[in-house]
Amino acid sequence: MIRSIPILNTARLRLAGMRPEDFDRYASIWADPDVVRFIGGRPKTRGESWEAFLRNAGHWQMTGFGQWGVVMQKTRQMVGQAGFFFTSRGLGDDFDPYPEAGWVMAPEAQGQGLGREAVQAAHDWFDRVIPGRLVAMITAGNERSIGLARNLGYQEMRRAEYGGSEVVLMRRDGPPGHRF
Repeated sequence: MIRSIPILNTARLRLAGMRPEDFDRYASIWADPDVVRFIGGRPKTRGESWEAFLRNAGHWQMTGFGQWGVVMQKTRQMVGQAGFFFTSRGLGDDFDPYPEAGWVMAPEAQGQGLGREAVQAAHDWFDRVIPGRLVAMITAGNERSIGLARNLGYQEMRRAEYGGSEVVLMRRDGPPGHRF
């Protein structure tokens, strides 16, 4: 099964499928302690990053959606990732069956609205192509990501423990203001 990964352009960013030449940058982002502070708390080894990188590529092939590499238009440098994926986290029927949204930005790309720009573009695409419920899992205390999720229409469902941390489980039943 071959599926093409759409390219999304915003004023400052390009969201595109990750390419083999993006891997070194991807691995350096995930090795940064500031990046993973609210995502498991432990930097990924190069091997763990490679497994996740391949999983991202395969997700597009299997489901027709996945995570894009977030690249600065001006510099062509990857500064993060954003998109959607399925997981089997064992968090319940109100969470596990639905696509999960996720985003990660390198420290130098944070605090400039780039994360919101990337995640909004990804959600706009999802709403057009695969409308329906989305979920998100955000570590409690990660107020930036929780605020971003709320701005995108996510609401807290409940809190749970995952990987030794308290997480906020959120859901979005479509774009803000949309009614099914």
